[in-house]
Amino acid sequence: MNEQIIARHWLAIIAPKAAPAIATSTVLILARIWNANGAEHSLGNAVLMAVLSLGAAAAGACASLGRSGDGVLAGTAFAVSGGLALAGVAGYADGISLPLLLWVLATAITYGIAARYWRTDRRDTVAYERHVSERREERAHIERVETIRATTQIEVARTGASYAEQLAQALVNRAALPGFDPTALEAAGLPELPSTERKSA
Repeated sequence: MNEQIIARHWLAIIAPKAAPAIATSTVLILARIWNANGAEHSLGNAVLMAVLSLGAAAAGACASLGRSGDGVLAGTAFAVSGGLALAGVAGYADGISLPLLLWVLATAITYGIAARYWRTDRRDTVAYERHVSERREERAHIERVETIRATTQIEVARTGASYAEQLAQALVNRAALPGFDPTALEAAGLPELPSTERKSA
């Protein structure tokens, strides 16, 4: 059984691992651009970002505590809340040290959360591959057994046909012998042969 080999591009392999760092770096860069354009020490901007961050956190809490308990929605809301908080601090602060510190912390937390999902995804992938491999081995075993059984039946039929042909040839050869007497066979208690019946009839 030949399997198609699919080689993934190296960007497709690296992209999921680099996504958290790219996301937090983008937020930091945009916040510093916002800082350079007048957000520094702007109380209104800081209040706006704090309200948006708290709103996203509240939405995440509602999503995680609700009946459905949608983990993806809650995780997205908390990620938005953290991103807004990082953007607010990076946009409001006048130095670069605090935004960089928050960026490092946010990136580390994001990788810590993502690693859990990557492990779960890897576990599911390995379990699926193991299941598929077991199914393939089981089907290959069934195919081998059926092939052996069919080959055996063909050999038995071929041997039976060969035996019948040899028996018919032996009967013909025996009937052609000069001293062959079918009545002597009957007197000896041997069954009469069908060819003899047709010949005597």
